[in-house]
Amino acid sequence: QVRLVESGGGLVQPGGSLRLSCDASGSIFSIYVMGWYRQAPGKQREFVAVISSTGITNYADSVKGRFTISRDNAENTVYLQMNSLKSEDTAVYYCYCTSRRHLMASPDYWGQGTQVAVSS
Repeated sequence: QVRLVESGGGLVQPGGSLRLSCDASGSIFSIYVMGWYRQAPGKQREFVAVISSTGITNYADSVKGRFTISRDNAENTVYLQMNSLKSEDTAVYYCYCTSRRHLMASPDYWGQGTQVAVSS
């Protein structure tokens, strides 16, 4: 079992920045990829970004060039630096992880989510 706890969400003005964090605990030795999804009101949950244990990354087209995912393997933490935020980035952001050794593998575990609201 893996437990994921997100933090760092909040209210920010358009053009602003936020950094989300996700701390993993439990059977962390099995984790290969960690990443983020988000779910806006009335919409399906969508992929945002992912990073492997070796630092390979992938991003949704909608966030490329604005968001950066990083990972501290020693601290079992994944980060999502979000810059140039737009109103359409408003959503609950969920951290996830999987032990499957494929960058875009489906999540095995989810965090509880952290709210990001972009509004003036």
